[in-house]
Amino acid sequence: MKIIYCTGNKFKLKLAKEIMEPLGFEIEGKKLDVPEIQANSIEEVAKYSSRYASKMLNMSTLKNDSGLVIPALNNFPGAYTKYVEETITEDGILKLMQDKNDRNAYFLEVLAYTELGKEPVVFISKTEVSISTKKCGDFGWGFDKIFIPKGQDKTLACFEDNERWKFWTNDAYTNFANYLKNK
Repeated sequence: MKIIYCTGNKFKLKLAKEIMEPLGFEIEGKKLDVPEIQANSIEEVAKYSSRYASKMLNMSTLKNDSGLVIPALNNFPGAYTKYVEETITEDGILKLMQDKNDRNAYFLEVLAYTELGKEPVVFISKTEVSISTKKCGDFGWGFDKIFIPKGQDKTLACFEDNERWKFWTNDAYTNFANYLKNK
């Protein structure tokens, strides 16, 4: 079965292929400009994008949205993660966290699959991290220099690409594959 994954992110596409293709699913990436609504929920953004892409392409589509959630900051930035990355960057997050003792956070990845003419179905991965007190590391991108994976003592940016992937939870892809197999 072929899945049209609407993303311009080569890393998301690579991950989807690595997980889904051995399970018998062909993943085809399609870069598509989809409006990103402003909403407080990462799930709501993913569902809207998937529904929009499905209607636009007139086919079933998979779309992904993700975000950093920091409970000590009232779950900020959440659905606004991309904007925060582009504006205040990890330096701004570190400043906001400066006086916080609770540095626990998680990265939520939401896959939304929309079969043509139906409502999106959502699959979620939650990767637990903590926020470091300073930037560290030379690898990765985005918030990798301030994410410390659960059970580790250094940031994701201290690990090369081939090592960094093992810290991410991929439940969303596995559950999506199981959903498709059971249909």
